[in-house]
Amino acid sequence: MKGKNCLIFGGSGQIGRHLIRKLTKNDYRVIVVTRNIHQKGHIIKTQGNAGYIDIVEANIFDEAKIKGLFERADICINLVGILYEKKRSSFNNIHTLFPSLLAKLCKQNNFKHLIHLSALGINEATESAYAKTKLDGEKEILKNFPLSTILRPSVVYSVDDNFTTNFMTLLNILPIFPLYYNGQTKFMPIHSSDLVDVIYNVISGKIYSQIIECVGTETLTLKEIIEKLLGLIDKRRILLPVPLFFGKLSAKFFQLFPKPLLTEDQLILLKYNNIISGKYKTNADIGFPAKCLFEKEVEKYCYMWRQGGQFSRNNVSKKK
Repeated sequence: MKGKNCLIFGGSGQIGRHLIRKLTKNDYRVIVVTRNIHQKGHIIKTQGNAGYIDIVEANIFDEAKIKGLFERADICINLVGILYEKKRSSFNNIHTLFPSLLAKLCKQNNFKHLIHLSALGINEATESAYAKTKLDGEKEILKNFPLSTILRPSVVYSVDDNFTTNFMTLLNILPIFPLYYNGQTKFMPIHSSDLVDVIYNVISGKIYSQIIECVGTETLTLKEIIEKLLGLIDKRRILLPVPLFFGKLSAKFFQLFPKPLLTEDQLILLKYNNIISGKYKTNADIGFPAKCLFEKEVEKYCYMWRQGGQFSRNNVSKKK
């Protein structure tokens, strides 16, 4: 069916899984590219009806194999991104070179649309390698395939995220929680389902605005987020503002681990607010404002970090 075939990169993450469900429910067929079909295939297969999902195992830089996939679709969605660098995955490769390749292939194959997931606040955070490569990737996309829509979300949260879940895990075990920059960095968290609604409506409504900032319903400081999470898991912790020097030392230490809790680059990003800039359209401006409230949504899964788990007092009382 013409115009109903989507090629998705990064479909096994929290946003990708929500998106696959949304698209297949609305009769879109999807081709999902994954690096390891044995690890991710069983997760992806369960996100939609049989016949609507085709899973392909491929290295995203295997240009010959990737080219063949573009012959089977007419819409490309790129959700690939990393929060820290590894030996085989650099910011430049993932955030700049790969989007550039996709844009060129979209142009060669006369695609109807390319939707690319970027990040909010990257114009200001010029010292950050993450932000710089994200911005360079956007430029490459718009240069090679102007018929694209770039989405810049604030921090995305859901039961499958690496944001609220990591914080609640740390708050469960640490008696003292460090606050960098006094915890005053501002965010506008957007729930994964709200972001997926934006992506779906950009596709189905054929919206070609070049850059759209995607934000939730509330503006919260990092400290306010931590305080809300503490309340939800019924814990009391000392929130301690720490000097930047200590933050840099701890980031250097955490970077030694395979999945660092904090990197020097992420510490740089925390200097800058993650809120709308006023320079671009937002999801509300194009008619799809966020609906989910941060505390109300996290409350649905926070019981996993509460004493007693699913049988914790708050959770049981709500079922009566």
